[in-house]
Amino acid sequence: MKPMLQVRGFEAGYGPGRRIVNGVDLHVDAGEIVVIIGQNGAGKSTLLKGIFNMTPFRRGELMLSGASATTLSSPALLLAGLAYVPQNRSLFPKLTVAENLRLGGFLLRDRAEVERRVEASQTLFPILAQRRSAYAASLSGGEQRMLEIARTLIMKPKVIMLDEPSIGLAPRMVDLVFATARTLAERGAAVLMVEQNVKKALQTADRGYVLELGRIQIEDRAAALIDDARVDSLYMGRRGKDGEHPRP
Repeated sequence: MKPMLQVRGFEAGYGPGRRIVNGVDLHVDAGEIVVIIGQNGAGKSTLLKGIFNMTPFRRGELMLSGASATTLSSPALLLAGLAYVPQNRSLFPKLTVAENLRLGGFLLRDRAEVERRVEASQTLFPILAQRRSAYAASLSGGEQRMLEIARTLIMKPKVIMLDEPSIGLAPRMVDLVFATARTLAERGAAVLMVEQNVKKALQTADRGYVLELGRIQIEDRAAALIDDARVDSLYMGRRGKDGEHPRP
């Protein structure tokens, strides 16, 4: 079975002299959550932006469901089944929940189909159904994140990329975000997630990659990464048995 998302020799940045991501290889299968972890400045967000063709410089190979998608624009990638939820809020605060959801289908011409998908998306997020007439600005941080994810689902993506989905959220909403990611995977989506909450992310994910200075340094099952002394020390803030931080 071909991966839903695969990148090979991938490079991205803000010009040939400002290359941030250097030769990354990774893949995500259907029904799988893969998390990318790394210290600030490692290139995690740039990697996701590069995959979604939002960086001025990118090079390498991008495959979706086994087909080349390297040259596709961001809207074309969305139509091809790749969705991206950025770290920074991307809602329209003065529009209602329902209006924001409808905008998720801006590439669809059939308005009736958009409405059907809006209704379907709310079955996964009951709070949005309850607040469909509320302005996005009135939602809590966690509710806004749910709305962003729900809006993304209007296009029925096969691959969903989440950039720091738990950032700035209360613990209860953090749990809901990760539970939602697991639900999406159980429904058959491939989920690629960048996350600073390393422990929660690895507990939720199936596999993980450790990115350092734009390169993949470690790849393993999520459960194995939780027990890896290097990951434990560097990203979970704990020391090794001898009281020292193990070298990466």
